[in-house]
Amino acid sequence: MSSRKRKPTFVLVIPRFEDIFHSFYATEVIRGVSLSASRLNADFLIHITDRTNHRGWLDSTLMDKDYIDGIIFADIDNDVNIVKKAIRRGVPCIVLNNLLDEPINFVAMDNEKAACEVIEFLISLGHEKIATICGDVSTQAGLMRLEGYQKTLLKYKLNVPRNYITFGEFLRTPARAAAKKLLSLKARPTAIFAASDVMALELMDVAREMKIKIPEELSVIGFDDNPLSLTNSIKLTTVAQPIVEMGRLGAENLSLISRGKAGLPVKVVLPTKLLKGDSTAKLS
Repeated sequence: MSSRKRKPTFVLVIPRFEDIFHSFYATEVIRGVSLSASRLNADFLIHITDRTNHRGWLDSTLMDKDYIDGIIFADIDNDVNIVKKAIRRGVPCIVLNNLLDEPINFVAMDNEKAACEVIEFLISLGHEKIATICGDVSTQAGLMRLEGYQKTLLKYKLNVPRNYITFGEFLRTPARAAAKKLLSLKARPTAIFAASDVMALELMDVAREMKIKIPEELSVIGFDDNPLSLTNSIKLTTVAQPIVEMGRLGAENLSLISRGKAGLPVKVVLPTKLLKGDSTAKLS
């Protein structure tokens, strides 16, 4: 390699999924990383990976320390071994959107706690028949939002039918199918927590088609504070999470780690906030 000094170069690894280039999460992470890139005078390469084959996530070029100074994982699909593989090669790493007990660097939100707050809010409105449209539970965010839902119902001794738990995978089409399933139940839920705003909007559209009034007959809560929800006629109750800030802090901490200027492991937990809109109401 030439001895000529080069700019720091980092890689942002993003697992590929349907509609990735319209994904609020992916675009917000990229925006946050980009904000830091100019300030750090660094290059960030985006590496989109195959979710079904984790062995292909890290090829030799990504772990060549002559060219790459560190890796940000936008998510790891619950595969900590992928990160450990890079660490063993001496490549600085940081993981986004995952709380990790092991000594691995991360910047994340507490998705379980946020989901608990959502369900407690619905319970405070008098709802007991609370269903959920889960996200992709191969991701920690999807799994933790489901666990927060389940733990809170258990805490308040609310038993809900198994068919109140449906799976939308953070995608429109599966979310729409899940919404139709829930809203067609004989013992229809009075409130539904959708683990993303995109899924919540599909749910609300299905409810309109079925002449179910929101929030009079059905309370709906989403997750993300996605600007897409602003196009909806009813202001969505949702959870705001600082995704851009997560991407920015991930990039800045990775830069510090790569230069040996960070206390390890870096573990940053960012706050979420429940934003009350017009899609939820007290049970009459």
